[in-house]
Amino acid sequence: MIKYAERINSLPPYLFAAIDKAKAEIIKKGVDVINLGIGDPDMPTPPHIVDAMKKSIDNPARHKYPSYEGMLSFRTAAADWYRRTMNVTLNSEDEVLTLIGSKEGIAHIPLAFLNPGDVSLVPDPGYPVYNIGSILASAKPFKMPLLAGNEFLPDLDAIPKDVAKKAKLMFLNYPNNPTSATASIKFFEEVVDFANEFEIIVVHDDAYSEMTYDGYKAPSFLNASGAKDVGIEMHSLSKTYNMTGWRLGFAVGNSEILAGLGKVKTNVDSGAFEVIQEAGVAALTGPQDCVRDMNNIYKERRDALLTGLKELGLDVKPPRATFYVWAHVNGKAADFSKMLLEKAGIVATPGIGFGEYGEGYVRFALTQSVDRINEAVNRMRKLDI
Repeated sequence: MIKYAERINSLPPYLFAAIDKAKAEIIKKGVDVINLGIGDPDMPTPPHIVDAMKKSIDNPARHKYPSYEGMLSFRTAAADWYRRTMNVTLNSEDEVLTLIGSKEGIAHIPLAFLNPGDVSLVPDPGYPVYNIGSILASAKPFKMPLLAGNEFLPDLDAIPKDVAKKAKLMFLNYPNNPTSATASIKFFEEVVDFANEFEIIVVHDDAYSEMTYDGYKAPSFLNASGAKDVGIEMHSLSKTYNMTGWRLGFAVGNSEILAGLGKVKTNVDSGAFEVIQEAGVAALTGPQDCVRDMNNIYKERRDALLTGLKELGLDVKPPRATFYVWAHVNGKAADFSKMLLEKAGIVATPGIGFGEYGEGYVRFALTQSVDRINEAVNRMRKLDI
């Protein structure tokens, strides 16, 4: 009999794989499904990025193994982008590390810093990989509840002192998935103080920093005084430039922390394809109007969905970042999502899938046209919600 390792047996089912399976079953029945579930942009990668890839693929020099830390040209482009976009100065030599998508970096960093039995501080609800990566490192995730009463920010004072003393890593993510909450520099400065007090490494997942609306500008964790002394920030080209399938991201910040992550990566992967990195250079250094245009489209979709959900009596607040709407619903989140799928052909993600404190919420992704979102609202009107 084939037996899995205990670390595999201890993993929860991966949320989005389960959603894909349920969606496929409904599609087999001939239902026209409107997918507002997984946050995968429906618009194509901007043409100038694709053109850069096409040009690079014809260069035989790009067909070889890449460097483990990533091309210097890509890391320099990332450092320059951070300076322009975040007002953060980075040394591209040792304060930028190329990732095969930020998910890869998030999953691997616990292996560099967590010993069996160590504690990681994980937001709940949160992106499942924070928790999963910690479990794979044989560490003990400690849930930091993200509650509406605290604007979906973790209450650092509520973390027991004995837990904080054992903690080695803290994961944060603002603008936040799934709640779409945002954080201030003041909050990040409180995190820096907390990290210094308990000698904790902070890993800030900043995948949604450029998806903002209504004049809002999301700060970088590294904007906080002393942040680079205690942590790193991970960024992804996936959502900003519609490059989810390309698998390209980067980590920036504390050089010693990045070196630790780099040691893991050199042993488990061979780096990002240089053709993709050259496309990434085009994304980071090229015209940024594509980002603004996509945000305008997401804002139109956001407003259409918010109008419909409020008419239906759901408790929702307009997100000023990410492309998610976090809606409070009646009853259990899984039951609500199941009803939407089976009775209306709508995929929405139950908040409980992001952690126990996501119960009572459903996440809608703005990854369908306004017409399809309006159709989804019309279908919901026919339900008793």
